[in-house]
Amino acid sequence: MKTMLATACLTLLTATIAPSLSSQFAIGSAHAAAPCRDAKGKFTKCPAPKPVRCKDAKGRFAKCGTDGANPV
Repeated sequence: MKTMLATACLTLLTATIAPSLSSQFAIGSAHAAAPCRDAKGKFTKCPAPKPVRCKDAKGRFAKCGTDGANPV
Protein backbone atom coordinates (compact mmCIF):
# COMPACT_ATOMS: atom_id res chain seq x y z
CA MET A 1 0.00 0.00 0.00
CA LYS A 2 2.82 2.42 0.87
CA THR A 3 4.61 1.58 -2.37
CA MET A 4 1.52 2.35 -4.45
CA LEU A 5 1.03 5.66 -2.64
CA ALA A 6 4.67 6.64 -3.10
CA THR A 7 4.56 5.72 -6.80
CA ALA A 8 1.38 7.73 -7.32
CA CYS A 9 2.86 10.78 -5.61
CA LEU A 10 6.08 10.53 -7.64
CA THR A 11 4.10 10.21 -10.89
CA LEU A 12 1.96 13.22 -10.05
CA LEU A 13 5.01 15.28 -9.06
CA THR A 14 6.86 14.38 -12.27
CA ALA A 15 3.83 15.19 -14.42
CA THR A 16 3.48 18.66 -12.91
CA ILE A 17 7.15 19.70 -12.79
CA ALA A 18 8.50 18.38 -16.11
CA PRO A 19 6.44 20.61 -18.47
CA SER A 20 7.30 23.76 -16.53
CA LEU A 21 11.03 22.97 -16.58
CA SER A 22 11.08 22.24 -20.29
CA SER A 23 9.26 25.50 -21.08
CA GLN A 24 11.76 27.48 -18.97
CA PHE A 25 14.69 25.97 -20.83
CA ALA A 26 13.08 26.61 -24.22
CA ILE A 27 12.39 30.25 -23.37
CA GLY A 28 15.85 30.73 -21.88
CA SER A 29 17.73 29.38 -24.87
CA ALA A 30 15.70 31.37 -27.40
CA HIS A 31 16.03 34.51 -25.29
CA ALA A 32 19.80 34.18 -24.93
CA ALA A 33 20.43 33.83 -28.67
CA ALA A 34 18.27 36.74 -29.86
CA PRO A 35 20.07 40.02 -28.98
CA CYS A 36 23.41 41.18 -30.40
CA ARG A 37 26.03 42.80 -28.21
CA ASP A 38 29.12 44.88 -28.87
CA ALA A 39 32.56 44.48 -27.26
CA LYS A 40 31.45 46.31 -24.09
CA GLY A 41 28.36 44.11 -23.67
CA LYS A 42 25.87 46.78 -24.73
CA PHE A 43 22.87 45.69 -26.80
CA THR A 44 23.13 46.71 -30.45
CA LYS A 45 21.15 46.16 -33.62
CA CYS A 46 22.00 42.81 -35.22
CA PRO A 47 23.62 43.03 -38.65
CA ALA A 48 21.42 42.09 -41.59
CA PRO A 49 22.19 38.73 -43.20
CA LYS A 50 24.15 38.92 -46.44
CA PRO A 51 22.13 38.29 -49.59
CA VAL A 52 22.73 34.97 -51.31
CA ARG A 53 24.54 35.24 -54.65
CA CYS A 54 24.54 32.49 -57.25
CA LYS A 55 26.72 31.67 -60.25
CA ASP A 56 25.85 29.69 -63.32
CA ALA A 57 27.92 26.91 -64.93
CA LYS A 58 30.06 29.45 -66.85
CA GLY A 59 30.98 31.30 -63.64
CA ARG A 60 28.82 34.37 -64.25
CA PHE A 61 26.47 35.75 -61.63
CA ALA A 62 22.87 34.66 -62.16
CA LYS A 63 19.54 34.69 -60.37
CA CYS A 64 19.36 31.85 -57.86
CA GLY A 65 16.09 30.56 -59.28
CA THR A 66 17.48 29.73 -62.73
CA ASP A 67 18.53 26.26 -63.81
CA GLY A 68 22.18 25.40 -63.09
CA ALA A 69 22.73 28.30 -60.69
CA ASN A 70 24.57 27.42 -57.47
CA PRO A 71 25.06 29.57 -54.35
CA VAL A 72 28.54 31.03 -53.92
